[in-house]
Amino acid sequence: MGRLAVITGGGRGIGAAISKRLAADGYRIILTYHSDSIAAEDVIAELRAADVDCVAAKVDCSASDEVLVLADHPWVKQGVEVLVLNHATYERGRASELSEDQLDQTMKVNFSGSFRVWRALAEFMQPNSRIVVIGSQLGIKGTAHGADYAASKGALHAWARSLAQDMAAEGQRVNVVAPGTIETDLVQGDSAAQRAERESSIPMGRLGQPEEVAGVVAFLVGEDSSYITGAVLHVNGGLFLP
Repeated sequence: MGRLAVITGGGRGIGAAISKRLAADGYRIILTYHSDSIAAEDVIAELRAADVDCVAAKVDCSASDEVLVLADHPWVKQGVEVLVLNHATYERGRASELSEDQLDQTMKVNFSGSFRVWRALAEFMQPNSRIVVIGSQLGIKGTAHGADYAASKGALHAWARSLAQDMAAEGQRVNVVAPGTIETDLVQGDSAAQRAERESSIPMGRLGQPEEVAGVVAFLVGEDSSYITGAVLHVNGGLFLP
């Protein structure tokens, strides 16, 4: 049996690109999805056509019982080498109009859900395991349209860097990838004018591709990054330079 990578939210967008890249790099794949089973099964079908051992698991990362079912998977019990925490929820809305319930739900999924998955899988992580958290540039600079999302990503950045310090002595590495504007479902509804405005705001003059984020994840779980932990790598075409 090959090395195992678990990717939450691995059936669409950036998550799907990560699933495919790590599969190409020789990992068995468990990808989770929340509701879009068709997209997840499409990824699984593509990977299986390439003779990759893979499964899709329906998991609500905000629900402890569903996360525990993931942890009970026989592949997980054999040991996890890579964990990518990619799942997220994001609803645009003015920061000044954010409700307490919306903030609680976003934090429950994006931040607490990531902690919950890590905690459930922690006992099965290999001594040299790697964890990559998909954060966001918004977790550092904030946004007027999605303060709850920005807050949840900022919390993830801080938690991941704290976990990196805690786990380093055990040989485990934890890093964050913070994408900018990437070609995903979030921008599919843009008008031509909105698209042009987005592109003009980026020094490289274009949106990023999910595969470009996946490439950075592949680097962080590989041996070429063996002395990197607690880092936040920005993948944003120069849009935001912290």
